[in-house]
Amino acid sequence: MYSTLKKHFGYDAFRPLQEEIIHRVLNKEDCLVLMPTGGGKSLCFQLPALLQDGLTVVISPLISLMKDQVDALTQNGVSAAFINSSLAQTEITGIITKIESGSIKILYIAPERLSVPNFQELLHTLPIGLFAIDEAHCISEWGHDFRPDYRNLNKLRTDFPNIPIIALTATATQQVRADIVKQLNLPHPHIFTSSFNRENLSYEVLPKKDSFNTILSLIELHPKESVIIYCFSRKDTESIAGKLKSHGHNAGTYHAGLTADKRRENQDRFIRDDIHIMVATIAFGMGIDKPDVRLVIHHSLPKSIEGYYQETGRAGRDGLPARCVLLYSVADKFKQEYFISMIPEGEEKQQAQDNLDQALQYGLLPTCRRRFLLKYFNEDYTESNCGNCDRCIAFEPLQQATSSEKPAKSSKKSLTATQNNDYDADLFEVLRQVRSAEAARLKVAPYMVFGDKALRGMAQNKPQTDDAFLEINGVGDKKLKKFGEVFMEAIQEYES
Repeated sequence: MYSTLKKHFGYDAFRPLQEEIIHRVLNKEDCLVLMPTGGGKSLCFQLPALLQDGLTVVISPLISLMKDQVDALTQNGVSAAFINSSLAQTEITGIITKIESGSIKILYIAPERLSVPNFQELLHTLPIGLFAIDEAHCISEWGHDFRPDYRNLNKLRTDFPNIPIIALTATATQQVRADIVKQLNLPHPHIFTSSFNRENLSYEVLPKKDSFNTILSLIELHPKESVIIYCFSRKDTESIAGKLKSHGHNAGTYHAGLTADKRRENQDRFIRDDIHIMVATIAFGMGIDKPDVRLVIHHSLPKSIEGYYQETGRAGRDGLPARCVLLYSVADKFKQEYFISMIPEGEEKQQAQDNLDQALQYGLLPTCRRRFLLKYFNEDYTESNCGNCDRCIAFEPLQQATSSEKPAKSSKKSLTATQNNDYDADLFEVLRQVRSAEAARLKVAPYMVFGDKALRGMAQNKPQTDDAFLEINGVGDKKLKKFGEVFMEAIQEYES
């Protein structure tokens, strides 16, 4: 298990709960996994797929997510493929031939594919070892992103009674958890709940007055780094992106008013670091695997705490420090209440009002923001001071922070932020350029070559032999063979 982990994924150790979950999956037992964004959910089914016979079928809600995960697995030397509506029939036929020959270990499909009769027949002829259901909260009407097609998945247990199921989600209340188990007909699943505490994320609320200058000041603290700005309306996204461009920033937009092709193009440009700032409505982000988002700004009050946690969770998936800022204004309350007033009287309307009330409460909190967020997910946070929210420490005023390279927030905050800062920043920039060139050559996102954490490790340890390169977190045999020479040459050249 450990040698496969290092060989394909470049890690020497598991994150909390991963090893126990993988043992259960290999033992053919059903599992429900609740793990925060960036907690390592995917490994819980990807590693067992490599360790057991047969095909692992992954049900995923988004085409872009499938492609990203398959690209990343391919870079790690794992034989994976996806079948969805973006492929021509000839391409699908070719993939099916490979699956039947046993040369593909992991297959990603959309839930709609399960209702296609020909595909149902195909599944019954394949040696399936595991069904993995990603973004499992989509099966529940109580979830924040219900997808009717996910209801098809309740047939899996009936049609494939002897094949284990692992369902995974980053956010789910007790009600949603119970609904996932019920909808998937899992009689006695092992339920794993990882801590929802993302220690590397800082949480703060700033007044929404002069909001654009606040956004500019925040962005200037993160030059050339990835930023997501969430807005209430399409109009706001276009306005803010336009102003950012006029200030010399490369920003893109994402909202329902754009064509599907344009949305896909903008998302791809963001993932590939062609643009660093994405200004978007909440339609953006589900299934975004980009690990190096350093700043998430909410320009408007979120519709719910669950949605807010999910959206802020797109920051710092690599475990490095990242900042989550809500710009708060009472005026946003009235905008949302107007839309709530148009919902017919009943449970849905009451739920929308309750969600808004909780979001308002978060914005006006006198106490620890982290404790409030974790309490929402039924997790008790017992520390008296989290050391990383604006209610527990004094963040430096923004206008002062903009004059320095990095915001200093307090001695405790600085400890969190500098854990990974004892590396050569100039060499890190050189390695980023090498990474961009390799990603362009392979037509993949830069983080699929190496994440920022691996580059920081290289910029700190400056490896110049194969063994030393393998010591870097995120470097496995496949990555060493593929990229070791070019990165070590860059390090040697920098050092000479």
